[in-house]
Amino acid sequence: MTDPTTLFWLNSFSLLFLLLTSAVLLRNRLEFTPIRKYATDSSDLPKISVCIPARNEEMNIVKVLTSVCEQTYPDFEILVLDDHSTDNTAKLIEDVKNRYPNLVQIVDAKEKPKKWLGKPWACQQLADHADGEILLFLDADTRLYPGMLNQTAGAFDRWNLDMITVWPQQITESFWEKMIVPLIYYALLTLLPTIYVYRSPRWVPSFLKAKIAPLFAAACGQCIGFKKEAYTTLGGHQTVKNQVVEDVELAKQARRKGLTLRMFEGVGSISCRMYRSEKEIFNGLRKNFFPGFDRSIPLFFFMAVLHLVVFVLPFILLPYSLYISEPALFFLSISSVSIILLHRFILSVWFKWNPIYGFLHPVSVLWFQRLGIISVADHLTGKKAEWKGRKV
Repeated sequence: MTDPTTLFWLNSFSLLFLLLTSAVLLRNRLEFTPIRKYATDSSDLPKISVCIPARNEEMNIVKVLTSVCEQTYPDFEILVLDDHSTDNTAKLIEDVKNRYPNLVQIVDAKEKPKKWLGKPWACQQLADHADGEILLFLDADTRLYPGMLNQTAGAFDRWNLDMITVWPQQITESFWEKMIVPLIYYALLTLLPTIYVYRSPRWVPSFLKAKIAPLFAAACGQCIGFKKEAYTTLGGHQTVKNQVVEDVELAKQARRKGLTLRMFEGVGSISCRMYRSEKEIFNGLRKNFFPGFDRSIPLFFFMAVLHLVVFVLPFILLPYSLYISEPALFFLSISSVSIILLHRFILSVWFKWNPIYGFLHPVSVLWFQRLGIISVADHLTGKKAEWKGRKV
């Protein structure tokens, strides 16, 4: 094992990092507001076009369509596109349309152009057929709770927004879902002050704010909406036609063009169950994990080492410090581990997850390390990940 002095300084760094991220998390707990707060009773509400692309979604499509059809919002339409599914998705969409013929419109899918990825192409086709003042794009694995469309319209109006994104309550049922999925929100809410998606930091000089703004852009493509004129200003999904992480790219472009974007959390308003097995999680994240770092190997390597030092090393050093009888090292280790577990507890209560899985945090981090290695290998060898029967 490394010299205790080196371990002391590594653990000191870990503790300092965790204290800083604690401040970010606590700030987000106050400022990452739930969209359910913005339900409006206005009689003058804009028409909403709910756009749902679906490819091989036979397990989800009926539930999401039904949850939207049962909204009580006074003026909305539902456009759904079956993206050349090879399962029963198309038939199930027809069944729902027969139940709600005045709400559901089926958009016939055109063949995907070579330079487009599947999801941006499907979303663009839906947008071309929509006539609402607000375009709300939902993934097929989401579910809306009563009042969600009303809350969306209220949030647009309250904050005078051009673009909105809502992070759903993630439903986790299997062991691997409970262990892996919460880390996505952990990274978001301990590293990014979400208010900076809406406005630039006040500590940034005014002449730099326009350049800095895209660095804080973030979005969740599971639920993302636009004023129609803002969507047109952005150029629609045409501008992100070949981007795997198209939601974040749209957010960056919105900030570059001076449009107003805000993120909300969706507990009690919208839920999503992304994956159902470890294989699904791995393949689903494999396609966009490395692109999420702008395909920068130095940045990716730095973040990998940072996570090992901050989130894995303290769990190892805790028993080791007892073994070598180093009280200072033990104090640093127990402090770091306690903060990590406290972070996980806060998030578990917030998003209604099982807090016991927080004790597996270092195992989850190591799972992501494995995913990262394979994602970089894919990039270096030119291997394309596959998702829903397509190379990405």
